[in-house]
Amino acid sequence: MSRVAVIGAGYVGLTTAACLAHLGHDVVCADIDERRVAELRKGEVSILEDGLPELVAEGLQARRLRFIVGAAAAAPEAEFVFLCVPTPQGDDGAADLSFVEDVVREIAAALRAGSVIVNKSTMPVGSTRLVRRRLAEHRPHLDDIKVASNPEFLREGTAVHDFLNPARVVIGCDDAGTAVRVSDLYRTVNAPILVTDAASAEMIKYASNAFLATKISFVNAIANLCEAVDADVRDVTLGMGYDPRIGFEFLNPGPGYGGSCFPKDTAALLHTAFRAGYSFSLLQGAVDVNRRQHERMVEKVSMLAGGQLEGVQVAAWGLTFKADTDDLRDSPAIAIVRRLIEQGARVRAYDPAAGERAAALVDGLEVVIDPYDAVREARVLALLTEWDEFRWADFERVHDLMEVPALLDARNLLDPVALRRRGFTYHGVGR
Repeated sequence: MSRVAVIGAGYVGLTTAACLAHLGHDVVCADIDERRVAELRKGEVSILEDGLPELVAEGLQARRLRFIVGAAAAAPEAEFVFLCVPTPQGDDGAADLSFVEDVVREIAAALRAGSVIVNKSTMPVGSTRLVRRRLAEHRPHLDDIKVASNPEFLREGTAVHDFLNPARVVIGCDDAGTAVRVSDLYRTVNAPILVTDAASAEMIKYASNAFLATKISFVNAIANLCEAVDADVRDVTLGMGYDPRIGFEFLNPGPGYGGSCFPKDTAALLHTAFRAGYSFSLLQGAVDVNRRQHERMVEKVSMLAGGQLEGVQVAAWGLTFKADTDDLRDSPAIAIVRRLIEQGARVRAYDPAAGERAAALVDGLEVVIDPYDAVREARVLALLTEWDEFRWADFERVHDLMEVPALLDARNLLDPVALRRRGFTYHGVGR
């Protein structure tokens, strides 16, 4: 058992803390939000993540998981300090590491000799060196503290499963002994452990997300081409996916990628490439396709509405960037409803998890608490997030409530044949 401090009780930090406690380590999780810490001490988890409330409750009951206010209070007894603080995208596309630097300054003097700082948040190449430089500014004996990279590969909605059953564990450090110490934290996890240098570990995370983002943009481009040549993208991707070199993952066309990782990480990698003097045109193309996909969904709604959006009542089902999460960050659904409103549409939306918060993000967006209220007198229904409850909706009722039964299925969630039989004008993506 190791003593671990996790700095940050957000999505990555809380999952990391709860899962490390589940693996048997003694974990203290620190955050600057006093209200959040108070709630977590009572086992109240505000993040929508399958299995996370149960793991937090387990850790609290076993006394292997504690919550505290302030990074400096968590650091003194820790053998490992995981940095799980935000690294948002700056105006130039680069990752903003100011939160990381603030934490390092706060904990530098409090760290025990021999402890290891572990960069868990997604940080650009060179971040371990940056942390060491900031440590040197505030700690005279730098050699007694080591720094490693251990990037997270957590998918929202399945983060607990991904942490405990990872495809791989990546540890980057320029000191072999430190890498072995960090890898020992995962000794009960059944997964390959890749030990490499710090820069390579940092690049692995960005390269992985950039590749997946490119795969999504590629299949969206194929879907658009399928529409142009009267092919069905579902059959096309089925034929592609059986090739083991390609696989089925991330071959689902839709309104574009979003969330807290892909948009931010692709921008950061493009910034890294620019600074290194490399024109990463392939990745830039994937980003451009993704942005264009949002506009294409708006064009589809306009077409279903008769060619114009001014004054048209539109219903939107789903606002989070994907189902089974309450995350609205860089959600394509939010981008689409914002564009619809900018073009004069009146949008009434429903989302099972994040509707009220979405209303504060988009001026003019009306949010309701029932999916059938959203479609009342609408001329177009846009299904933008693949929540499973939409699959089982009463579409006879939806048909009767709408002014015009026209539907854009931006996630290809529904059966077009069944909907057309009910009198809907149906449009999917690439179908």
